[in-house]
This record gives sequence, C-alpha cells and structure tokens, in this order.
Amino acid sequence: MDRAGILVRVLGDYGPFSSMGKSIGYLVSIGNSSFLVDCGSPLFQQIGGHGLKSIKGLIITHCHDDHKRWFTDLSLFNRYAPDIQHKLPVFTSEAINSELQISSGPALNTSLNIDSKTVVDLEYHEYIDFRALGPKAKYRIVEQGRGDGSYVLEVVDVHGMTIGPDRAKIVISSKNGSPRLLFKDPDYNEWVEPELFYPFSSQIFYEENQNLYEDPEGYTIEAINAPVWHGVPSIGLRFRTATESLIFSGDTCHDKELWQQLHTEKRRQKLDGTPREFEATSVLYGDINDYIERIWSNERYNEAVVAFDDAVVIHDIATRKSVVHTDYKRLEHTVLNKAKTILTHSPDKITSEWPLSKAEKTFLIKGRAFSEIVGDKVFQMDAAIFHKEEGRYFVGYRNPQGNTAVFENDGILHLGGEWDIEKGKELYRVDLYEDIGGKYLPTLEDTKTSRYFERSDGRVELITCIKDGSNGIFVNDLRGGLSNIY
Repeated sequence: MDRAGILVRVLGDYGPFSSMGKSIGYLVSIGNSSFLVDCGSPLFQQIGGHGLKSIKGLIITHCHDDHKRWFTDLSLFNRYAPDIQHKLPVFTSEAINSELQISSGPALNTSLNIDSKTVVDLEYHEYIDFRALGPKAKYRIVEQGRGDGSYVLEVVDVHGMTIGPDRAKIVISSKNGSPRLLFKDPDYNEWVEPELFYPFSSQIFYEENQNLYEDPEGYTIEAINAPVWHGVPSIGLRFRTATESLIFSGDTCHDKELWQQLHTEKRRQKLDGTPREFEATSVLYGDINDYIERIWSNERYNEAVVAFDDAVVIHDIATRKSVVHTDYKRLEHTVLNKAKTILTHSPDKITSEWPLSKAEKTFLIKGRAFSEIVGDKVFQMDAAIFHKEEGRYFVGYRNPQGNTAVFENDGILHLGGEWDIEKGKELYRVDLYEDIGGKYLPTLEDTKTSRYFERSDGRVELITCIKDGSNGIFVNDLRGGLSNIY
C-alpha cells in the first residue's frame, strides 16, 4: 500500500484531569523522519526506548504539564542512555524554551560527575539541543548589572540598546512577580503586550527570519501563533510537504466572535497617576491589563481567520465553559472545516458529529484529506456520530430505525443515559458500533459479562464470562461494508 503523505499516531488525546491518564502526545512521521509533538503521554510505555532513540526531535507547543510531562525524563534518557550520542533536539519558540528551562531546573540543574564522587552543576544546553521555531523577538526584558552588585530590569533591542519608557515598559505582576513587556505600537499609537498583539509575520516586533525547519527530505515545519489563544506562551505547528499541509492548532480558544472583539475593542487604561507620569515610568507594578489598550492587532486577526484554509487540522476540544479550549457548541463559530478537522484533547465523555481522535489511532494525511490506517487498510471517517466514554470509542451511522438516539441539549450532543434528556431534543437515530482498534463491531448489550478483546495478531474475540470460566469467539470487522449499507 502506498503510504506517502503524513502519518499521525495519536499517543494521547485526553485532558489533564482525565481518568484515562494519557494526556497529550503525537508521533508524526514523514518519509523516514519521525517527530514527537508534545510529550504528555507515557512515551516509554507506548514507544519504548528503542523507538525514542530514532526520533528526529521533540516539538513542544506549550508548557502545561499534560503536554510536557515526560520532558525531563526524555532529556535524562538522551543524556545517560549508553548508546545515544546526542542531546535531545527540542523544537519550539524562544519564549516556550525559556519556560522549559525554568520548569526543568529541579531535574536537570545538578547531577554526579563521571566517577559519581562529586555533585556537579549542569547547564540546560548540556541536555538540550534547542532549535528555534518561529522568529525571535526584537525586544526583550533583561537584567542589567549596576556595578554595585544590584540589578535592574530593562528593555533592550537586538543590539543591546536600552529602550526608553516612551516605547516600552516593564509591568511586574502584583500576583506572582513576573515581568511582562508593555510596548507602544507605532501604527495604532496604543500600548499593547507585543507577544499577544503581533503575529509572527510582523516585523515591528519580530525578526524577519521565521526559523522555518526545512528538512532534506523535502518537508518543512513552521510555528504559527496568529490563531493560537491559550493564555500561556503557545504555538501551533504546520507540517508541509509538496502535497500535504497538516496543522496542530495547539490548545486554543477558537471563536471568530471572540477574535473579532480582541482586535476591534479599544480599552481604557486604568492609571494610578497622571498620563504624563505613566509615560515617564519604565517599571510598573500591578496588573498589565490595566495598561493594555488593545489585545490583538488587525494583522493578527486577518492571519488567524485564514490560517487553516489549505490544511487538515488537529484541533483541541472541550464540552462547555473551558475558557482556554474551544467549546463543542462553538465549533460553528470557528473557521474550521468539519471534513478536514480531527478533534482531540477531548474529555472522557463526548459525543461529536466531527471526527474524534483516540489514543493509538493512526491517521494518514494525503493531499488535503485524512483517513484512518487500520492494519494494512485505509478507511474514511464517514460515520455520522463519534462517541467516547470511559476509554471506549463508538461510531454511529444514521438510520431512522437505529438502535440509539442522538440528543441535543444546549448545543451539546449525547446518547441519553445519565443526561436529563427531557430537557433536550432527539435529533435522529443511529446504528451504533464499537470501535476496537479501528474495527467496527456490534455494540454489546451486556458489558458486565461480555467484552471485546483485540489480540496481538489484530483479530478480535468476543469474550463471554460463564459460570466456570469464559468463552471466546472471533468476530468479523464490519467497517469495510458499512458504507454500502448506509
């Protein structure tokens, strides 16, 4: 079978509070190259040490633990495994790398020397081969020595020249003491937080070099930030070949109505003193949101709404009121195309008319479409309903006399059960099948005494408990014939 294109093996697609415990992670393969995208899932259990030795690099989208939980373990593995001769290649943005360096300090800062007799200090770069994705900022906050042993925070440009308070300020948070950069945009003549305000393409704040990763095999990896809205420093990723474009949108609150507000609303500053005193001050203490006059630039908004136009997108999802993810009921307010979107990072229980990912599924992106790889076969994700519950995965095909009803309650879909279905409405009925390793099998009426078991050879047995043991019979995969029935 010809598998040219981009392969995505889902290692983990659950949220940080899931009982499934696999968090987030993907193995992306193009030709002879494989990359880890995030490392929140149990890598050593799923891929194994041998497989991890062959990856070309680790890409981190942001520093929430469900996306980087195994970062220090993988770093230590690369340093101390006797048959690995290179540091861990880490691809991410400059801002995210700085956060990784801070958060990994307790695990990576000290060790024993080669004879195990001395505790030695180590630097982050002794473990990590950092490869920048995305442009570097032209302005940054640095500590400058005063000559008397004390330090002062200043904003400097790429040449190390100090930037005056008429163009840039530092706001030190009254809640956690973190310094954030406040910047005077020359076009709007407004104060903004530049890491939020500008897309990577803006040369007002970012250098021209986008630090695109270009591989000799003919594909590229690009960091994108315009549509990524998550709170912490975050990036999305675009993998591009001659014929494919795949985007990991990153954890993001994706909502066109929200985005419209972010770039159009002018905010009134809340100043403690006079405007003249504010303009003259280099370092402020308090809440940076009191001083920001606009969240997004028009340039960022325009890039965000077209970012996914030519790509298959793997996009995070939540049920409702998640704040930092896209709520399912708001999908109609996104720019995503259902036919080219795979929803991921979902809660333990969710019903969706959009295709859902699941740990250990493998997707093939070929051209501008995606399909699922099951053994040596390729299948479309053509069901009407996709449902996850307690680690199990189901699909439903529309049938007016189907065995399961699909309900809607305040924009959320469900299949009845514990939901208060009287307050919802029945949309349609489906024939429901259980997905076992990508194979579609009849749903079981009694799951206390019967269950499906996928063998190492890929065949599935129906195991039924009896008084003195159990019986097993092979069951046939129905998936290949369902498209002809429905």
